[in-house]
Amino acid sequence: MNKVRVASVRPARLDDREQVWPLVQAFAVSFTPERRAFDTTWPQLLDVPNTLFLVAEDADGTVVGYLLGSTHLTFLANGRVAWVEELMVDETVRQSGVGRRLMEHAEQGAKSAGAAYVALASRRAGPFYLALGYEDSAVFYKKPLT
Repeated sequence: MNKVRVASVRPARLDDREQVWPLVQAFAVSFTPERRAFDTTWPQLLDVPNTLFLVAEDADGTVVGYLLGSTHLTFLANGRVAWVEELMVDETVRQSGVGRRLMEHAEQGAKSAGAAYVALASRRAGPFYLALGYEDSAVFYKKPLT
């Protein structure tokens, strides 16, 4: 297991952009991230209501992971639910607790927002989410619109 001391998990800031970009590039599976779109979207995400955008820093202040999620209203859950869209941890520090810490903060944020549950889709990290107490409860479908 890799050892990294996570000094903080905190909301993302405008000046985190350059450290998050390589993580976004490493995360992408279905799409190839474009720097121009990333730069356009970055400041917008920081200001969107009900968006949870977190970064994890190591003891040196280096961003080693990020989480992007949101909450929205539903009929099914009689109110708000939370969705984790992206969770990425630098490959060199995986299995050190960074992802767990980011998810714990997301769960706390969802609970504070009154969400009934947290949901997500994962292609490669199923065992990680199962270890955190998540259940495999649905099949994820998508249809590209481009």
